[in-house]
Amino acid sequence: MAISHLVSPLPSLAFFQTGNLTGRSSSLPLNSNPQFSKSSLSRERAATLVLRSKGDDSVDASDRIISAVCYFYPFFDGIQYGKFIITQYQPFQILIQPLFPAIKAFKSFPFNGFLIFIALYFVVVRNSNFSRYVRFNTMQAIVLDVLLIFPDLLERSFNPRDGFGLDVVMSLDSTVFLFLLVCLIYGFSACLFGLTPRLPIVADAADRQVL
Repeated sequence: MAISHLVSPLPSLAFFQTGNLTGRSSSLPLNSNPQFSKSSLSRERAATLVLRSKGDDSVDASDRIISAVCYFYPFFDGIQYGKFIITQYQPFQILIQPLFPAIKAFKSFPFNGFLIFIALYFVVVRNSNFSRYVRFNTMQAIVLDVLLIFPDLLERSFNPRDGFGLDVVMSLDSTVFLFLLVCLIYGFSACLFGLTPRLPIVADAADRQVL
């Protein structure tokens, strides 16, 4: 297979425009108890804010879960870029260890990445039955995975065995892995909270693909 901002607008001033406030004369007496009037207006205002806070901006739990899971796709597909960091630093090993069964299943068949790409794009992104929130986050994950072509091509064409060239490759691979890890944590966490993560580089491209 997206943090939303809960900003509720101020309640309308329409209910303050009573007969005594519009400038027209009225035969009704003024309220002799101003505290009662203020408390009534406070209750109406609070009720208005509560109702407006439950608008269309909320994201369903199912949409949050689907969107969050999609961000594992580019991370699993680019996990090989973390071979240097994972083997050298134990905290990364502890962090990645719970994902090993899923990563092993993903890598068990050479065409799994391509098949998942086709499924996500045509079954989710191009399917109007899914909300735009789900389709946008799915498209972000797809674009992020497509970008992995560039470091892969660079590594295939420039594959040193030792020396300065190897240091460059290690730095490049580690940078790509850390970027994927940050995108996974940010995208997954934001979607769980119903927020819309906008990943650098890929967010604008995803916007153009999702109508």
